[in-house]
Amino acid sequence: MLVTGSAQGLGLMAAQRLIAGGHEVVLHGRDAARGRDAAAAAPGAAGAVVGDLSSMAETRSIAEQANRLGPFDAVIHNAGVGEQEKRRETADGLEHHFAVNVVAPYLLTALIAPPRRLIYLSSGMHRYGDPDFGDLQWKRRRWNGSRAYSDSKLFDLTLALALARRWPGVFANAVNPGWVATRMGGRGAPDDLGQGSETQAWLRGERRRRGTDDRRVLVSPAAR
Repeated sequence: MLVTGSAQGLGLMAAQRLIAGGHEVVLHGRDAARGRDAAAAAPGAAGAVVGDLSSMAETRSIAEQANRLGPFDAVIHNAGVGEQEKRRETADGLEHHFAVNVVAPYLLTALIAPPRRLIYLSSGMHRYGDPDFGDLQWKRRRWNGSRAYSDSKLFDLTLALALARRWPGVFANAVNPGWVATRMGGRGAPDDLGQGSETQAWLRGERRRRGTDDRRVLVSPAAR
């Protein structure tokens, strides 16, 4: 399976749990140094792909690398940027949250050979998403990082639900790991980091063994 954003935080912990459980895991880092960091922190990984998800060209390169290493039983779209960022544009002219949290998982989904399971890291903040479809790039409105993040997580959930309907042979899931103490969540985050990462690993490894056949689900740590 492939785990994006697996050089640190939830992605790394999920990859480590999956490797410990006997799964073959391909890691992802934003650049070569981050790829090496991920491989060092998750020994036993089957390989790593490298590329910056804020760039559409590099995201396409990640998909090409992944297809050479695949096919995958599951792809966990974990990588993302948080609400504390100021507005900035990528080289493609996209607002950074939208590029990394929305466009990148969409492109990877479209370009990587469909796995048996797709897992998108969402957030409880998707409930506060209220996108302005006339200004998705926040060029007209006053910048609000929390709102931009919430919108992006709502789009991730929507993508998971859309894929569940479009590809009935693929299990499409959105995961809310809780507010956990990663670099994105901050040191004061109240939820359990280990439980948040375990949610991804559990969803990958346990749901099928428990005999469920649902094709779409939003999972939070408490739902385990």
